[in-house]
Amino acid sequence: MLYRDEAVVLRTHKLGEADRIVTLLTRQHGLVRAVARGVRRTSSRWGSRLEPFTHVDLQLAEGRSLDVVTQAETLTPFSAHLGADYERYTAGTVMLETAERLVVEEREPAVQQFLLLVGGLRAMAGGHRGPTQVLDSYLLRSLAVAGYAASFDACARCGLEGPHRWFNPASGGMLCSTCRLPGSASPAPQTVTVLGALLAGDWECVEAADPRHLREAGTLVAAYLAWHVERSLRSLPYVERSS
Repeated sequence: MLYRDEAVVLRTHKLGEADRIVTLLTRQHGLVRAVARGVRRTSSRWGSRLEPFTHVDLQLAEGRSLDVVTQAETLTPFSAHLGADYERYTAGTVMLETAERLVVEEREPAVQQFLLLVGGLRAMAGGHRGPTQVLDSYLLRSLAVAGYAASFDACARCGLEGPHRWFNPASGGMLCSTCRLPGSASPAPQTVTVLGALLAGDWECVEAADPRHLREAGTLVAAYLAWHVERSLRSLPYVERSS
């Protein structure tokens, strides 16, 4: 059976002499791994359409273990905008790896994750916002969609309205003094405000923030992500947090 879907290419690896296995986040079918035959040959007409970051319209044939790509048309070549900018490229790579990690069931619809990824890559490629802030906003939102929403306004354990002083990734965000756990971080109040703004998409607040609070927020987002995906992402250490 054949089917069509939109997809973002998350990663690829070689198969045989001329083929590739392509990992895709699709709009309607969630995470899909498919074979793209002959795309490594120089004569291939659509090999470049199946590179990481590319937003594509695909036709696929269902297979027993892996589907097979039979057609590919580029919708948005995000890689063309990100490839020349190291900061945006590395931040975008974290987004791709995060999407693959959070969508755990193959061929199960993940429309919200797909739309978040496309929107995040569009913002990253647009160049109008800081790459690390786009990344942190995407990470918090994608974690929320996956069921790991962080609480920055109320205590994550008892629900007491804040502001609160203590942050603990394992508990789901900010904690009041009563619920505070050993090892909890104590970020600046301005950093907590930035975290809430990143989650809500309040870019006016984010762009007005002091760089040190943006950096601290980024550190806390990375810790929160690492806890909930159970291990650190390979691509995250390469992100440059200059602001």
